[in-house]
Amino acid sequence: MRQALHRLTIETRGKGLTDISRPIIDWTASQGIETGLLTVWCRHTSASLTVQENADPTVRADILRFFETLVPEAAGRYAHEDEGPDDMPAHLRTMLTETQLSIPVAAGRPVFGTWQALYLFEHRRRPHPREIVLHLLGE
Repeated sequence: MRQALHRLTIETRGKGLTDISRPIIDWTASQGIETGLLTVWCRHTSASLTVQENADPTVRADILRFFETLVPEAAGRYAHEDEGPDDMPAHLRTMLTETQLSIPVAAGRPVFGTWQALYLFEHRRRPHPREIVLHLLGE
């Protein structure tokens, strides 16, 4: 059994879904581990991870609209506004999604479905550098 650890820095453009599949696929393939489990960890409390459809961009637009409705930004709505009105909603959106995913690896590649991609879900308005930690265990 072997394991490998890696950190990716992803620059977001502000609120939205950023496809991070390619750097994760490339790194996994370069490790020489054919079968295993890949853990993907987002080291932030105002951004998260999700596996979603990558074919139709209206899916991502609908997701963004849904979260705007579910957890709205509104000055004075939340007690915690230290970093602005998008701060607490970003924390709540992260709670409702995932900061860690486990993805099987087969033939040296993460096993995604035909129309799936792994996205970094930025919940803040401003662009941020986000650190993603990859841990691969297998043989």
